[in-house]
Amino acid sequence: MALIKTVRGFTPQIGNDCYLAENATIIGDTIMGDQCSVWFQAVIRGDVNSIRIGNRVNIQDGAIIHGTYERASTTIGNNVSIGHRAMVHGCTLHDNVLVGMGAIIMDNAVVQENVLIAAGAVVLENSVLESGHIYAGVPAKKVKAMSKEQFKDTIERISNAYVMYSGWFKE
Repeated sequence: MALIKTVRGFTPQIGNDCYLAENATIIGDTIMGDQCSVWFQAVIRGDVNSIRIGNRVNIQDGAIIHGTYERASTTIGNNVSIGHRAMVHGCTLHDNVLVGMGAIIMDNAVVQENVLIAAGAVVLENSVLESGHIYAGVPAKKVKAMSKEQFKDTIERISNAYVMYSGWFKE
């Protein structure tokens, strides 16, 4: 069973039909929607600020979700995929975002809907990533507009796949 820990009087709230890996950690002021999955060694640490997670969000192996004390909470929309070992810190991710493996998104960044952040990218503090684009690099820069085909083959496909994968572990 995942480690779910009350901190500073806040107990995580987990939505319906979620999968939490046995060694996932969910702490404090965290509210998670329905059909989410938190995979092996992922940490959602709502100890210093709030974390709000929408529906159908997958937080893959080794990812870290955190914020900054009294400065930056974290908000994640619906149908968001957080790749393996990614770090999402004190920022806002709108709906239909894919955060690639090992990417870092820093405080007060805003990622608009329908955005793909490439593996290893670093989104600097206070950045605004525009809807419908792919971002890559260190620091992350707009690479190109995302086609409908790319959207369906990446963001939509991965979000749907993780709902399916989590079903295998709930049996």
